[in-house]
Amino acid sequence: MLVLFHQLGMWLMHMMQWPIPGGVAGMVLLFLSLLLFKKPPTVIAAGSGFLLKYLALLFVPAGVGIMLLFDLLANEWLAMLVSMVLSTVISLVVTGLLLQRMVKKTNGSTQS
Repeated sequence: MLVLFHQLGMWLMHMMQWPIPGGVAGMVLLFLSLLLFKKPPTVIAAGSGFLLKYLALLFVPAGVGIMLLFDLLANEWLAMLVSMVLSTVISLVVTGLLLQRMVKKTNGSTQS
């Protein structure tokens, strides 16, 4: 089922010629179907349970990349640290401002 949603997303994005990765579209379709059914089918629950069981293995390539690029990280650690901190702060500020705007808009529309 997970592969089916992935392929469906790939096909849909190819047919629509939208610049969205097919895997992302497939996840959105899976999410919408799970909202519709309220409870995941046993096939999806079993497949996702297996994937979650071995989720830690997905971090192995990142760890290997860090080890391989350790010299680069050692030389550029300050620039990377600053960029990570700044991007996190900017994301939090933008998200907070957007949330405040949405709350004000929602409260204003319900009181009218």
